[in-house]
Amino acid sequence: MSFAGLVPVMALAERAGLSELISAKVEIKQSRVKSAAVNPAGKLTCIIAGMAAGADSIDDLDVIRSGGMPRLFGGVYACATLGQFLREFTHGHTRQLASVARAHLVRLVQCSGLLPGIEAQAYVDIDSLLRPVYGHAKQGASFGHTKIAGRQVLRRGLSPLATTISTAQGAPVVAGIRLRAGRAGSGKGAASMVVEAIGAARAAGAVGEVLVRGDCAYGTSAVVDACVRAGVRFSLVLTKNPAVNRAIAGIAEDAWTPVHYPGAVVDPDTGELISDAEVAEVVGFTAFASTTHPVTARLIVRRVRDRARGDELFPVWRHHPFLTTNTEPTAQADITHRRHAIIETVFADLIDGPLAHQPSGRFAANSAWAICAGMTHNLLRAAGTLSSPAHAVARGATLRRHIVAVPARLARPQRRPVLHLPAHWPWARHWTELWHKVFVPKTGPPAPA
Repeated sequence: MSFAGLVPVMALAERAGLSELISAKVEIKQSRVKSAAVNPAGKLTCIIAGMAAGADSIDDLDVIRSGGMPRLFGGVYACATLGQFLREFTHGHTRQLASVARAHLVRLVQCSGLLPGIEAQAYVDIDSLLRPVYGHAKQGASFGHTKIAGRQVLRRGLSPLATTISTAQGAPVVAGIRLRAGRAGSGKGAASMVVEAIGAARAAGAVGEVLVRGDCAYGTSAVVDACVRAGVRFSLVLTKNPAVNRAIAGIAEDAWTPVHYPGAVVDPDTGELISDAEVAEVVGFTAFASTTHPVTARLIVRRVRDRARGDELFPVWRHHPFLTTNTEPTAQADITHRRHAIIETVFADLIDGPLAHQPSGRFAANSAWAICAGMTHNLLRAAGTLSSPAHAVARGATLRRHIVAVPARLARPQRRPVLHLPAHWPWARHWTELWHKVFVPKTGPPAPA
């Protein structure tokens, strides 16, 4: 078999109660095909196992039936059966599955040490992306704005909205993912997503400070009000308007201070930073004054020279304001805010894995597929955390290659299943560490061939 690493990975999923949560929360009472909705726990578990093995389409889920996999795992379904099951999903069923994803994340944190340091401080990031589709039969597919090579373009696709939870020491995990039509605005549904992500962070052990970060699409009255009601801090980019422009214009020239970003390059001739970014603060700025929920907080503005205008008589600056209740000093608050880009690493992992395609023509099926992709990301992240510190922050492709895609030979001496792993395997020690932490001590690791 080619994916013996699925044994400890899926055992970790069951240790966190995956099948139990699905059986308790997901129920399809009416279905077009009578047998399609049977055993949702077994079918969703098969989908997640296939994604962990590298499947990015429904046909690729057949990887869990290759070689000796059916002898190792019980209740393995054919990919056609799994596709038929996904097509039975509705919006209500995807909401049930989203609840399973949040509860499973909380249990993974409890049983694997995922998100170290979450009790002190946690970061909730929100962002969206546009996944292109090309078939005309895709429900919900429409033209939306995306950026390619620095240019705004219209592209036909579907738009997932995702939230992540991360810590200063822990890599980000998916708190929630919601599929929307391609033409949906980036901030549509953001407030409810933020509330759900904050609830998941609190349930996972975030008893200290929680900071919600987002770009200008989420610097709205609804999102800020949701953060205030939940009792968390926020750091959200504001869209420029007359009030923001007046506040920026009122900043004195001597109030701007250079900011030293981690990894910034120093000019060897002058000894100064090549980056010319500067920050300043407007204390007590009132945002959304025309709404029923005005908010007074710190307005921190970052400015950089406009390099497109190199021959100007006076320097031309581009200003980037964000509203925050972060209590850090101005420069450090700006650095913390810009680390919001960590959510892009999650998007890169998902696109390089299960979200490479939107496999079904039905919108709800693709929505369920996206949620399963987020659950798979969290499961692999937890398995990497149990393996080694290096794997705790590794990319999804690296985790699949080092932990899951392990060839093995299944033998049954004295009717006892034994996995024979390859000899002189570079990651045998990390894989064995995962095995010992997932299974009880009496279960010995597979023997090298």
